[in-house]
Amino acid sequence: EPTQVDQRILDDFKSMQEVVLRRYRKLLEQGGPFPDLILIDGGKGQLGAAYQALEELGLATLMAVGIAKKEELLFTREHVDGIALPHDSPALLLIQRIRDEAHRFAVTFHRASRAKRDLRSEVDVIPGVGPRKRKALLTAFGSVAGVRRATREDLARVVGTKLADAVLKHFGS
Repeated sequence: EPTQVDQRILDDFKSMQEVVLRRYRKLLEQGGPFPDLILIDGGKGQLGAAYQALEELGLATLMAVGIAKKEELLFTREHVDGIALPHDSPALLLIQRIRDEAHRFAVTFHRASRAKRDLRSEVDVIPGVGPRKRKALLTAFGSVAGVRRATREDLARVVGTKLADAVLKHFGS
């Protein structure tokens, strides 16, 4: 019986396999170009999962390297125990910067997606509010919370009385 931690690790490997499969299937359909090196965020397990996906697509000859965060070890097919580069090695510093930039990019993307989704769920579900009215409301009141706090008179000045009533009804005021 796998523990919760074991399940999380298996899910992590499965996620890596899925991401690599999706990315390189798309690249195959487009006819390339293929990278000289694939940098995998993770150790032995994630690298193995990535290679499983590449093999499934017939791309096992592509070179992939994994970097494990805590130990800062590099993993390749040939070095399953990991390679420990000196902490001041220019190669290690470059790989760390690439990984950190990828993390920053992913976090920024997910935050923006979440913010978009959250705005959509609050304002866009109000009958009669489309992209233009949503922009007008958010510009005038600064946020969904600002729209929620606005008076009928303030709302009416921005979107008219009919829509002001719909907004108030939606927020239960």
